Amino acid sequence: MDFEGKRVLITGGSRGIGKACAQAFAARGAKVAINFVRNAEAAQKSLNSLTGEGHALVQADVSKSELIEGLIADTVKALGGLDIVVNNAGISQYHPINEVSYADWQMSWDKIINLNLRAPANVIYWATQYFLKKGGGRIVNVSSRGAFRGEPEMPAYGASKAGLNAMTQSLAQKLAPDNIYLGVVAPGFVETEMVTHVLESEKGDAIRNQSPLGRVAQPEEVAYAVTFLAAEESKFSTGTIIDVNGASYLRG
Repeated sequence: MDFEGKRVLITGGSRGIGKACAQAFAARGAKVAINFVRNAEAAQKSLNSLTGEGHALVQADVSKSELIEGLIADTVKALGGLDIVVNNAGISQYHPINEVSYADWQMSWDKIINLNLRAPANVIYWATQYFLKKGGGRIVNVSSRGAFRGEPEMPAYGASKAGLNAMTQSLAQKLAPDNIYLGVVAPGFVETEMVTHVLESEKGDAIRNQSPLGRVAQPEEVAYAVTFLAAEESKFSTGTIIDVNGASYLRG
């Protein structure tokens, strides 16, 4: 896959899956804008890890709807244009219905739906306005196997990712005539710095053994699926959801 000359925005691109996506696109010739909220040090480290030149940092909290138009404009200015958007920013939070207060229950739903579903919807809206003017573009959304298998301890998370899948497929149908193509990558458990403590705990073996491979995904494996859906050769895969979960959950 060749992304020479392509301009890519990755939300939540300073670590984990987002960082791996940034590195994968850069290694294939793209110019990458890494979106971050507060951790400028981590974002700068991710930027420094990219091969090639012309990359940029763009700071914005994508959960704040009033900032999204500016995020797209800043990216276009920094990169000289925009061809691909990866909606990677997201959050998970435990909120079991039989344990949390009603106030905490509502807070979890508001927080998770806002970042995991409304934020990518808003990013897609403003990216689409730009893509319509330039004649096309690519959008890849990072979802989760939880959209299919359920998340008993985090129902808002599962619901947000299921909504993300449905929105992606709806817009894939709507925007295909405009040469705007959308896809979803749905990982299972991924080994990132944020979950190292979980994998090293007593829960680690059980999590790894959810897959017949006896391990969890690496961020680079998720990034490969993202780059596939963003590639020029993948136009006819618009609306596709790619599972990257090591057969830990198989859907019909």
